[in-house]
Amino acid sequence: MSLDNIQLPPIVLEQLFNKSLVAVEIQQPAPAAAAFKPVNMLGENKKGVLILVNYNETVFLPEDELNFLIGILSACKLTMEDAGIVNMAKSKQLNYQVIEKEISCNNLLMFGVLPKAIELPLDFPYYQLQKYNNHTYLSAPALAALMNDKTEKGKLWTSLKQLFSI
Repeated sequence: MSLDNIQLPPIVLEQLFNKSLVAVEIQQPAPAAAAFKPVNMLGENKKGVLILVNYNETVFLPEDELNFLIGILSACKLTMEDAGIVNMAKSKQLNYQVIEKEISCNNLLMFGVLPKAIELPLDFPYYQLQKYNNHTYLSAPALAALMNDKTEKGKLWTSLKQLFSI
C-alpha cells in the first residue's frame, strides 16, 4: 500500500480540516467610479450601422435633420430599423472602445463628429472610408451643413455608394 493512493472518507476529511488551512480575506469589489451607462439610441441597429451626431439642444437631432437623414438611409436601402442614432452630446462617456464592446456595429457614420471626439487613434478627412478594428468609419460635416450644399451631398453620396455597395 502506497501513501500516494490513500483515500479518506468525507467524514474524516471534514474532521481533519474543520478550519481553513489558509486565511483568505474576501475583498469586496470597489464600486466603479464612472460606471458605464447604457447608450440611448434611436433606431434598432439591426444591420450594424451606427450614426453619431452632436446636438446639445435635442435628445437626438432636430426633426428636419432627422428627415434628411432618413432620406439618406432610404437612398442607401436602409431604414431606422437597420441603423441606430446616438447623440454624442448626451453620451459623453462614449468612445470607440466602448462602441466596439457595447454596440454591435460594422459601420459608423459620423455627422459633425470628428474622429478625435470618440478617441480614435487616427485622423482622416471627411468622406474618406477608414477601416479600423473591423469597423468602417465615415466622417462628414453636420447634417445641417449638408442639407443645403449640393456639392457636399454629392461627396457624401459617393462615399455611401462605396460603403454600402450601391
